[in-house]
Amino acid sequence: MKPYYIALAFALVTNACANILIKTGMKGGLPQGAGVSGIVRGILLNPIVVAGVVLFGLQMVFYAYALSRIPLSTAYPLMTSVGFLIVVTASVVMLNETLSLIQVLGLILIMAGVAMVASRLA
Repeated sequence: MKPYYIALAFALVTNACANILIKTGMKGGLPQGAGVSGIVRGILLNPIVVAGVVLFGLQMVFYAYALSRIPLSTAYPLMTSVGFLIVVTASVVMLNETLSLIQVLGLILIMAGVAMVASRLA
């Protein structure tokens, strides 16, 4: 496999993991009645949230490299849809969120559409 497709895969996994970490870190919420500085401090002092932000930064490096070689019209649909699938799956498994039948059907349609858009990979 070409290195820029590996970079795209790494970017989408780190993006999904960053979202999951930030959600996990914020499950406890923020202090009630805190002003803006208290909210910012609560976020910046949360190591799980900070790890998610670091992963977002790492994701940008690998995604930028992937975009230097892969058309945006291919990379972006793959990035968003596969990342979406990872996040939804992790949300159900790790965060005990639920999906309705309509949401599951929507996921299937999204993945089918992305497969069609990204078919230029072949």
